Amino acid sequence: MRAEKQYITKEYLARLNASPFFIVVDYQGLKVAPLTELRKRLTKAGAEIHVVKNSLFRLSVKEANVADLAGSLSGQLAVVTGQRDVSSAAKVLKTFQAEFERPKLRFGYLGNQRLEAVEVAALADLPSIEVLRSKILGLINAPASKLAAIINAPASQLVRVLQARVEKGE
Repeated sequence: MRAEKQYITKEYLARLNASPFFIVVDYQGLKVAPLTELRKRLTKAGAEIHVVKNSLFRLSVKEANVADLAGSLSGQLAVVTGQRDVSSAAKVLKTFQAEFERPKLRFGYLGNQRLEAVEVAALADLPSIEVLRSKILGLINAPASKLAAIINAPASQLVRVLQARVEKGE
């Protein structure tokens, strides 16, 4: 393999190792301006999209021990990787696809588990990680707040009774 191809393969491998997920999309028919807009939106979501050469990407995936994508890579493909959660990248892809009818989701990987296009689209419908964290914190905080209110109730009732007696006696 030529030095340029080895360099590109190592670059793909570095992206795969740095990201907990990757999503493969078919970008055929997508013009430069919309692709640039997609890149901007993905950057805001903590992800990035890169056009890949199928044969070199296949080698990188195999070297990363993710899976064997022998028959899955054909056509004009791009790969979305990111540092944050997969659902935010999937949301951007889904909304962008609704606007421009491109790119088409092919498949994805979360860890070492393959996700079909339908499953990636389902991930897009999940709330963001920040929303899920706030819901969990709310569920944890609710019993503590109720307990504090129950513990304070007798003391506050006693204070109200004493206050009423003081006001009545004056």
